[in-house]
Amino acid sequence: MPNMNFAQAINDAHVIEMERDPNIYVAGEDVGVFGGCFGVTAGLLDRFGEKRVKDTPITESAIVGTAVGAATAGLRPVVELMFVDFIGVCLDQLYNQAAKMKYMFGGKAKIPMVLRTSCGAGIGAAAQHSQCLEALFMHLPGLKVAMPSTPYDAKGLLIASIRDDNPVVFLEHKMLYALEGDVPEGAYTIPLGEADVKRDGKDVTVVATARMVHTALEAAEKMSADGIDVEVVDPRTLYPLDMETIIKSVKKTHRLVVIHEEVKFCGSGAEIAATVAEEAFDYLDAPVIRIGAPFVPVPFSTPLEQAFIPNAAQLMDAIKKVME
Repeated sequence: MPNMNFAQAINDAHVIEMERDPNIYVAGEDVGVFGGCFGVTAGLLDRFGEKRVKDTPITESAIVGTAVGAATAGLRPVVELMFVDFIGVCLDQLYNQAAKMKYMFGGKAKIPMVLRTSCGAGIGAAAQHSQCLEALFMHLPGLKVAMPSTPYDAKGLLIASIRDDNPVVFLEHKMLYALEGDVPEGAYTIPLGEADVKRDGKDVTVVATARMVHTALEAAEKMSADGIDVEVVDPRTLYPLDMETIIKSVKKTHRLVVIHEEVKFCGSGAEIAATVAEEAFDYLDAPVIRIGAPFVPVPFSTPLEQAFIPNAAQLMDAIKKVME
């Protein structure tokens, strides 16, 4: 298998699907000539032309609004917002239109659109360009939410998202774009709603998303030196959420720690923890622990930003606590 970084894998998914289906187009700020803010759409304009790769004005409401209309008319738009923080500008188009149309038209409407956007802290982009807002999208009926952690998952999930007849919010942590890994050539799909056990273990289940998957794997490797065997589960999609795989893991390990970069309060980990408490409480040998960012805007200062982001040391402390 060829080695690709995360951004190249997403680009490859675009190319494969755009060659397969002429109804797919890409639109967003600087996605054409510039190749995207993080280089994800590089080369698409030269390959597919201006009719299918559209540089847009700086107006997120128009980017998403036209995508909703185009999707209902039979096209399959893949639109990019530079940063998830800008979602407020086009939220009405997303949650009042795209998410609700199938329901309001009695199931007859199809909205096959993908909204790609970057999220996460780590590059000093400050409070308005560094948030993780996945819990917001999870709470909106009608949307699917994908959040890959590896190049392999990114390509397979994006192809599946493009082929889905429902609106998908596709979240890409900006600190993962340079991450490299083996990615198969050609098309393959990863079903939306299918978690992946990134590391087998028997003592503690750690559920982690996006960049925190790699933090969890780092912590798991260090904990193995202390004789603690950590299982790491990556949901990959937050809606549909594969609770079956998570609960199966908890029933094996009897302990659960959830880690994500979003603010801990009302984050995706709260839903995971609550569902485990409802459906697998009798299997737990310790309370569930959630790790997330503090309830503050993302700092600009590098030391403060690093303190804001959950880390392996915090996770290792939590693992030791549930093992006591």
